[in-house]
Amino acid sequence: AFTHYSYAVRDAATLITKAGLRLIEVHLSNPHTREEFRHKSVISGVATGVIAGFGVDSYLLALTQLAA
Repeated sequence: AFTHYSYAVRDAATLITKAGLRLIEVHLSNPHTREEFRHKSVISGVATGVIAGFGVDSYLLALTQLAA
């Protein structure tokens, strides 16, 4: 629900990216293969990138990118 409806989380994410830090939105599953209401993320618009659909490896991929 945070991804789809939490503008407070989006505001915090905006502060992170405005500070020059990278932020990657991570989903274990692919939201676009799920219900229609899950297709829209309020976080994606301010995130540096999105990784979705790789299960637990999604976190590893995100950490690899943040460490690069």
